[in-house]
Amino acid sequence: MSSHFLKTALVLGLLSAIGPFAIDMYLPALPSIGRYLGASVGAVQTSLMAFFVALGLGQVIYGPVSDMVGRKPPLYFGLALFALASVGCALAPDIQTLVGLRFVQGLGACATMVVPRAVVRDMHTGTDAARLVSMLMLVFSVSPILAPLAGSLLIEWIGWRSVFWAVTVIAMLSLLLLAFGLPETRLPEERRESSVRSALAGYAILLRDRQYLGLVMIGAFGISGFFVYLANSPFVLIDHYGLTPRQYSLAFAINAAAFIGSSQFTAALASRWGMVRVVKFAVTGYAVVMLSLLALYLLGVDRLDVLVIMLLAGFGFLGLVLPTTAVLALEAHGAISGTASALMGTLQFITSAIVMAAVGLFVDTSARAMVTGIACCALVTWILAHRTLGSGTVAHPHPHTP
Repeated sequence: MSSHFLKTALVLGLLSAIGPFAIDMYLPALPSIGRYLGASVGAVQTSLMAFFVALGLGQVIYGPVSDMVGRKPPLYFGLALFALASVGCALAPDIQTLVGLRFVQGLGACATMVVPRAVVRDMHTGTDAARLVSMLMLVFSVSPILAPLAGSLLIEWIGWRSVFWAVTVIAMLSLLLLAFGLPETRLPEERRESSVRSALAGYAILLRDRQYLGLVMIGAFGISGFFVYLANSPFVLIDHYGLTPRQYSLAFAINAAAFIGSSQFTAALASRWGMVRVVKFAVTGYAVVMLSLLALYLLGVDRLDVLVIMLLAGFGFLGLVLPTTAVLALEAHGAISGTASALMGTLQFITSAIVMAAVGLFVDTSARAMVTGIACCALVTWILAHRTLGSGTVAHPHPHTP
């Protein structure tokens, strides 16, 4: 494997980790933010959901713009906006201000979510793309593994506001990384046919491509299950099971490591068995584990060790689903990969925000609502995968660009 391949994975992985870092460092602070600002659990979770909604809505703009002007200018703008909003979050006097600034912060962060996927498609397809996405996720794994621990330490030593000062510094360092570590992959001659009109035409093609939409929604409900865990686990593990913020960050890192670690096998498994078979196998494992966990909780089992172990297994299967469905969804849309990546991100993050809000309506002092939400997402993921990939092949009805 070439050093250029590794460097690209490193840079794209670190840029892609900006948004998740701003989420994962924030998680251990949720209970203390509620106490400090006098806000309810629902209000504090709204600050998290606002970030997700912004991540989704902003992508429909960043994707086509990156097709029109190149990949790097939207990244510069997004990182600068993210940094400014992070300063505002650090100074927020109340929960309403924090929610609004978290939305703006998400609008900045979403550039680093959508553009790297388009860069991957600019450079590679097929198994090579799956390998690069898997390596990108390995670098990306620094966020869910280290960010909660770093956040918990900052919260203990300085307070919850320090989390936002920390991500401001990270954003500034990322601007330097972008300037000196990533070449432009959308060449001027490739941008000539990209415009607002072509973007709208591209969205029309994508919205008529049922195979693309099916693959995107497999990923949407798959990641929604993880985001339900992400939104509810601080309250479940800290308030219900009595963990400290530092202990919570370790428990979170264990499950995130399974999710990220399993993704490293996608390229090898796809080379041997094909990406479609990998997806169908993985969604089956994901659904079986999560539905079994729900059954145990409905039978009265309420144990932290059972929860952590079964989530470890379930999210391990999920780690095989997301890279493969993303590569399959973008495969036939290379010339509008920024637009296709944007619509994918929008649908997935909006779906996740809706699911998190729905689960939030049933939150109580136990883990039941969280486990039920995760299990339902896993079941929907399995159903969508077998309906979309039932034939065992991927056939896009609109392989050409506008």
